Amino acid sequence: MKKDQLLTRLLTRRRALIAGAGAVGAAATAGVVTALTGDGPVTSATAAGPQVRRPLKSSEYRLQPLTGYGPPRAAPRRTLVRREPLLRVSGRGRTMVLTFDDGPDPRYTPDILDTLAEYDVRAMFFVCGEMVAGGRKLLARMADEGHVVGNHTWSHPLLTRLTRRQIRSQMERTSDVIEDAYGERPEWFRAPYGAWNRAALQIGAELGMEPLAWTVDTLDWTAPGTRSIAKRVEHGAAPGVVVLSHDAGGDRSQSVRALRRYLPELLDSGYHVTVPRRHYA
Repeated sequence: MKKDQLLTRLLTRRRALIAGAGAVGAAATAGVVTALTGDGPVTSATAAGPQVRRPLKSSEYRLQPLTGYGPPRAAPRRTLVRREPLLRVSGRGRTMVLTFDDGPDPRYTPDILDTLAEYDVRAMFFVCGEMVAGGRKLLARMADEGHVVGNHTWSHPLLTRLTRRQIRSQMERTSDVIEDAYGERPEWFRAPYGAWNRAALQIGAELGMEPLAWTVDTLDWTAPGTRSIAKRVEHGAAPGVVVLSHDAGGDRSQSVRALRRYLPELLDSGYHVTVPRRHYA
């Protein structure tokens, strides 16, 4: 046999072996994929004759869930029922929290948000449900700029004069409208006038909210003057302090001007003005 003929025969045999191995590999791979996806029965690559595929059942299109894999399910978050509201917040260094009640109000809330944005500061806004109904865009802005929105009831009633059913309605309706406008349900609530009772604390906890009061009251609702409001904040400043101001419920122009005065003073004094974090049980 000539050398050229021998080389041609060897190459032809090699190609046949490679083709056969590829066919077997393809059939095996198809069988593995079929087994995982449930597209049909696993067929043997050496079975004689054409393969007949039976009609698929509707259930075979569904992936079966694997059991025993993945992280364990976390226990549901639970909010403790407190005997009294929180007055201060924990934090490292000279941390303070600014809070604004009764809004949102299109006359004053935007100016407060503008000042906070100018100094890159986050604050808390305890809003009333009936005010949110006409100020959804303001809550959307609060969400975009990183502020925390809390529940301040629907119509700002004195909770100590309401039944449990009325208190729940005030809080639940407000949480619903906050979720719709802000994007999340509130994790904090504050009783109007600072009038807390056991029912309010219990219902707030059942709705997943912590009660937050305040340490420093600016008394801005009495309209004492811009300088007086600013001095109360500056003199009351201390680590963990929660400041109460208002952005609605009356003429809050003094509150707006006071914020422009005391906020840069706090920052220059080394205070970190931020929002609190929840700690779940």
